[in-house]
Amino acid sequence: MKPLLLIDVDGPLNPYGAKPERRPAGYATHRMRPEGWREKKPLRVWLNPGHGGELLLLADRFELVWATTWKGEANRWIAPPLGLPELPYIDWPVMHGGSPRGTFWKTRYVLDYAAGRPFAWVDDEITELDREFVEQKHLAAALLLRIDHRIGLTGPDFKALEEWAAAL
Repeated sequence: MKPLLLIDVDGPLNPYGAKPERRPAGYATHRMRPEGWREKKPLRVWLNPGHGGELLLLADRFELVWATTWKGEANRWIAPPLGLPELPYIDWPVMHGGSPRGTFWKTRYVLDYAAGRPFAWVDDEITELDREFVEQKHLAAALLLRIDHRIGLTGPDFKALEEWAAAL
């Protein structure tokens, strides 16, 4: 069984923290209206179509899974512009709630979803507390890769994921 690659959208794929008036190189602007978006104007999302190809290459070594607040809507809004197939997703029981020992609210649910399987997780809100918590509670291999929300996934991030999976 392949390890999981848990993929957050906002930060790793959509560098929302970049300067709002300057789209990052290689990214295209998309206007989206996911169900939870209540603003009058559509949500601006920057996506790099090259990320889809990079993720598909990693699919040889990983089972790709959305680990985003977009949940299943990532299959409608994010996957098509990236050329990705429909992916399973973590259906968070509670979003933005309390978390154990100061960890990111997603961390405990990531461990529940992984259910003892090796996993790599890309997210912009991972901290050292999350790494420590996973190391203590998860017996299988885990790579928690914090992605800068101003830059998004980069070549070295994809290389780190490939090397980690190859070393398992």
